[in-house]
This record gives sequence, C-alpha cells and structure tokens, in this order.
Amino acid sequence: MYYITKDLVFPPVSEADEEGILAIGGDLSPERLKLAYKSGIFPWFNEGEPIIWWSPDPRMVLFLDELIVSKSMRNVLNRKQFKVTLNKDFRAVISNCQKIKRDGQNGTWISNEMIDAYCTLHDIGIAKSVEVWQDEVLVGGLYGIDMGHVFCGESMFSKVSNASKVAFIALVEYLKRENYKLLDCQVYNSHLESLGCREIDREVFMEILLKTSV
Repeated sequence: MYYITKDLVFPPVSEADEEGILAIGGDLSPERLKLAYKSGIFPWFNEGEPIIWWSPDPRMVLFLDELIVSKSMRNVLNRKQFKVTLNKDFRAVISNCQKIKRDGQNGTWISNEMIDAYCTLHDIGIAKSVEVWQDEVLVGGLYGIDMGHVFCGESMFSKVSNASKVAFIALVEYLKRENYKLLDCQVYNSHLESLGCREIDREVFMEILLKTSV
C-alpha cells in the first residue's frame, strides 16, 4: 500500500491491489486531482477516512456508439418533458448527488470537502455538470471530469423517474458531437450496463486515456 506525501506524485496504476486501491493520503488540491484523473486514478472514500485513491481493473466505460436507449426512454425524450442544460449549476448538481439516498448505502462518499474541491475544478473548467429541469425545478443531473477526449463520470442523481437517464443520454450526445472517445464510468453496476456500458481491461483504458487526455 502506498502512502501519499506532500509530493505531487502517484505510483503506477499497475500497483493497485485486487480491489483497485492504489494509495492512501494526500489532499484534494486541484493540482493533485488533475494529475490523478490524467493518470487513470480517482478518489473515493467515506467522510472521516483518509483519502483513498483508486484505479480498478477492469474499468467500466461506455464507448459512445454503444449507448443503449430503450424504446420507453425514447418515448420519454420525445415527450420533451425535461429541459437539459450544461454547466448551469454545478454546485447544485454535486450537492444533490451528496444528499440523494441510494439503495444499499447508509451514507455518502461526497463530503463537503469533496464538494469544495470539485467546485474549484469546475471554476477552472475541468469539472462539468449536466442539469435536468422540469417546470424550472432541478430534478436530475450528473457531474464529472473532462480530460479532453475522455469524460470521467463521477455521480448522478434523480428526483423524478428517468431524470438521471436523460442527463446521461444528453451527456453522451454532447460527447459524440464534440468527438470524445470514451465515457469513463469507473466501476460496474447493472444500471450502467443497461445503458450500454461495459468493463474493459485497465491497460486498454489507460492506452485510450493517455492518447487523448490533455
């Protein structure tokens, strides 16, 4: 296990353990977070714990042309009951991701420290959000880190049925228009799989990331 000091450096991702844990410690400064994502690493830890840095193998991703939009979701989109915006209210999105209750989770890994750190990344143009509105009320959204031609998704929330899926689909459409190569979803879950995401070897993910990141 690697322990991060004040030095701005991470070990190679190949040193991560079977769970994907690479290192512990350090800080959430913009410089360290930028280096982490550029290196295929992300922080994930509970409040009160030291910062834990991850690089799982395999990696859950979406190749943009593999997005699955079900017939029922196409009907939802065609009804135009939602309005979608980009980067209109980043702090509201990440704050809602913090507060939303999730099945099987007693708390949240999005601490106030994390919110402040990612809002700083948003202020310098690296962290971005998608907002979903219904009758001018924020009902869903997601946020992540923009690495140039790979977008690293972090979290999403939904207050009404299908709102997070609308955000996800809107993000993929945006990424396709802008010629991105990949949407990083980090770790497997069945909801992501239903949208077309799949696991790939970390080595393959790193090859794509290092060829395209800024």
